[in-house]
Amino acid sequence: MKGVILAAGKGTRLYPVTRHIPKPLVPVAGKATILHGIERLVEAGILDVCVVVGESGDAIRDALGDEACGARLTYVTQTEPRGLAHAVRFARDFVAADPFCLYLGDAVYDCSLAPYRARFDESGCANLNLVKPVPDPERFGVAHVEGERITRLVEKPSQPDSNLAMAGVYFFREPIWDAIDALQPSARGEYEITDAIQLLVERGEDVIAGVYEGNWFDTGTLSSLLTCSGFLLSGGMRVGARSQVTGAIGRNVAIGADAMVRCAAIENSIVLEGARVDCEGVIRGCLIGGSVKATALTDVIVWNDESVTP
Repeated sequence: MKGVILAAGKGTRLYPVTRHIPKPLVPVAGKATILHGIERLVEAGILDVCVVVGESGDAIRDALGDEACGARLTYVTQTEPRGLAHAVRFARDFVAADPFCLYLGDAVYDCSLAPYRARFDESGCANLNLVKPVPDPERFGVAHVEGERITRLVEKPSQPDSNLAMAGVYFFREPIWDAIDALQPSARGEYEITDAIQLLVERGEDVIAGVYEGNWFDTGTLSSLLTCSGFLLSGGMRVGARSQVTGAIGRNVAIGADAMVRCAAIENSIVLEGARVDCEGVIRGCLIGGSVKATALTDVIVWNDESVTP
């Protein structure tokens, strides 16, 4: 089995930081987001991985190289952002006739994917999808399930009648390629992976759900990024090599290597590698990079004094 990680997004919800650092390289609990995904694939016995990149592909290649976490890495470039299914097309030559696991690059899981790969292998199904009950299904692709079988999928419904969100990991066999080839753009103008899976359902293919029992984090927003980092830190802190911190360090703080931070106190925040932060007051709930000088920082994303309040 091969792996495909989608890492072509711009990460606009984490501007201005992601104007300078590709979203897959933004650290969660001291480790680049994409490395959490590669580790999960390797743990499931998937050692040959294609990373689908976008305009920041060179920076991602330079950071990861040809091998990471025990996986061999291949890179392909999505030429324009036209949806997840469109992105998957660029990995077709890499996958060839093999089954593969598709992993969304901004997702982090705290439990192994190996049991879901095992169920996919033993079932012989065309497609197995991780699903998880969520309180806000309108943000996700939503699955309707009868027993183990998925009967219908809806992408980001305005009035969802199921709370089972598609949880960002998909196992596929060859029928997915014909389904992707048959797609038309959605109302959003994108080629949706959920529409391709729906086609598999309509064609009578065996499409099943694997209910994910662990914690799943979508790190695409400041709130979700900090929640994930705090969970992985278990309320503690992580300070990188050669970093200097003047001030009280509270819960859920990750500071990258070679950073300098002066503040009254810092909590529930991420400071990127090499940052220079001079804050007279408290830093709370922030993602900070570059050189920053402020009186206080609360619930903002900052790079070189350019800040965005999500």
